[in-house]
Amino acid sequence: MADSQSQPTAIKPLTEEVSAPGRRKFLSWFALAWASFAAATLGAFSLVGRFMFPNVLFEPKSTFKAGYPDDYEVGMVDSRWKEKYGVWFVRVAEGMYALSTVCTHLGCTPNWLETEDKFKCPCHGSGFYKSGINFEGPAPRPLERFKIGLADDGQILIDKSIKFQQEKGEWNNPESFLTV
Repeated sequence: MADSQSQPTAIKPLTEEVSAPGRRKFLSWFALAWASFAAATLGAFSLVGRFMFPNVLFEPKSTFKAGYPDDYEVGMVDSRWKEKYGVWFVRVAEGMYALSTVCTHLGCTPNWLETEDKFKCPCHGSGFYKSGINFEGPAPRPLERFKIGLADDGQILIDKSIKFQQEKGEWNNPESFLTV
């Protein structure tokens, strides 16, 4: 049986010569490698550079001067600082106070309705008296007051970082009301 099996034949060696890459091919691969390295480095630097400029919310200062008390008419709500600082000034016979323009329900901005003598929130219908007390709608509490006082030069000075809530009895704090 051994005679009937054929003997394995040897593999012929390659007669072709493998040529070394040419100078042009080497330079093209070299240029591609450098371009890839440069792109990766640029991408890495752009990601690192992103952390050099953090997300910052620039807000107006929390304190501002709002003119002199004589600039405000007794019995009126003044809306001149509503857009810029989010404050209404209410001048009454005893003095004045600064109300926040943020509804205590969901944070909408109510409007002053002079003909109805009330603040009315357009989002869900909450109503507030001139004093800031809520009387209709879903607002759970009155509007907040800001700290109010007089600066050294006699102008009204408002500090929005200090808020007073009526339900906590903070409206009795002398800093929530300016006697003029």
